[in-house]
Amino acid sequence: MKPVFCIRPEPGWSATRVAGAEAGLAIGGMPLFAVEPVRWQSPDPASYDGLLIGSANVFRAGGPELAALAALPAHVVGEATADAARAAGFTVASCGEGYLQGVVDRLAADGARLRLLRLSGEERVLLDLPPTVTVDEIALYRVAALPLLKSLGDQLAGGGIVLLHSAAAARHFARECDRLALDRSRLALATYRPRISAAAGPGWQEVRHADRPAEAPLLALAAAMCHKVGTDAESGAADGTES
Repeated sequence: MKPVFCIRPEPGWSATRVAGAEAGLAIGGMPLFAVEPVRWQSPDPASYDGLLIGSANVFRAGGPELAALAALPAHVVGEATADAARAAGFTVASCGEGYLQGVVDRLAADGARLRLLRLSGEERVLLDLPPTVTVDEIALYRVAALPLLKSLGDQLAGGGIVLLHSAAAARHFARECDRLALDRSRLALATYRPRISAAAGPGWQEVRHADRPAEAPLLALAAAMCHKVGTDAESGAADGTES
């Protein structure tokens, strides 16, 4: 079985490693990102109908200013963010399936005019807003990229499968592989979404995305790829297609 690597920031890195072990995958790697809070000031909550939140990092890095917004209903990207919101004292009004655009689309389907405050990191996914939904944005944190250490590079040089949870992670990992002169054709990528696969660029042994953007499907995909990549390696074949 090929090794599996994770590079997401903590605490997600440890959570993925534990979930992987429960699924029968021994996951290695190291965080190539660190979440850092940034200075921000809470606006008047009375100006908004709710919060739009795409990451649990909002609640980890937001600081005491978040308390001023706790009365607003939170519309969140997925279950992990919902859990973090509730733990911070927020009421979750709606929860998506890992796709923030889908949350916005469902809110717009009701036809009501909404003004939402989006709490996010400095780098965020662009949203296609319907005419009935207005969104103001505030960054509460940044995700700083860290160098890929030579010790991990030596492990990656032997091949394996890398889990990618964001487009930023895909771009950074690709750059670091090039910096260390790692052969992309020896590495397969398992990603959350097609846009993350695209962000990684060409040249990988195989690139596939999960059938939905959640941890369990991603780990199931990685397990399936372990078997497939191992079979390909034995036969000398390499799948260069990208989903």
